[in-house]
Amino acid sequence: MFNVLRAEPKTTFEYGPFRIRRMRPGKIVPDSSDDAFGPLSVIDHANLELGTLVKMHEHNNDEIFSYLWRGSMVHEDSAGHRASLSPKKLMMMNAGESFWHEESTPLVPAEMLQIFIRPRKADLKGRVQFMERPDGVKQNEWTLLAAPEGIESPLEIRQAVYVYDIRMDEKSTTEIPAHPGFAQWLYVMDGEISIADVSLSKGDAISDEESALPAASAKRETTLVCFLVCLGAEAILEGTISGK
Repeated sequence: MFNVLRAEPKTTFEYGPFRIRRMRPGKIVPDSSDDAFGPLSVIDHANLELGTLVKMHEHNNDEIFSYLWRGSMVHEDSAGHRASLSPKKLMMMNAGESFWHEESTPLVPAEMLQIFIRPRKADLKGRVQFMERPDGVKQNEWTLLAAPEGIESPLEIRQAVYVYDIRMDEKSTTEIPAHPGFAQWLYVMDGEISIADVSLSKGDAISDEESALPAASAKRETTLVCFLVCLGAEAILEGTISGK
């Protein structure tokens, strides 16, 4: 049986030029004692206005996936990287024992997901990875964006979590990615879909802990982000954001 987590405006907060709706993925499970969905701890759906600056700050023991859906954002970090992120360039920051970064939107506004995952071990080496995809989100075809260590993928997560995305045409249908032993957590980044007799719109999520979700049908052009999570994976709670 699947569960649904609806977009709730009351979970949105504003700080100057940016607005964030913070999701606790585990809340999709009724009566769950943990706000995290296994090691998938926090997802921020953020809108950053033109001129936003999040000054240099430190993260410890967070696996942070920056998923840009619209616009662009400039990333700078303690390893000397300066990169413009967009739907054509995504980033995984494996904070480990220490990593500093700064984000800004000097050119255009941005809409994105900032995804915080609990790593398998504390105080691993801090690093950053980038994924280039010149054509952006693929139409009607799932793209593997990130995967656990040892799995061939553009970005590596130091945890048993996979991340995929797809852009669906109106009235198209797609099967949801699945792997044995992994639970699905599907997010509507934009648009509207139906799964079985359930309608989901932008900001809604659906999951199934035990069996595969039915196929999704797009009521209009839609972007989906799918997480596959090993709920019993060993994870640490020392993360700046993910450990909370």
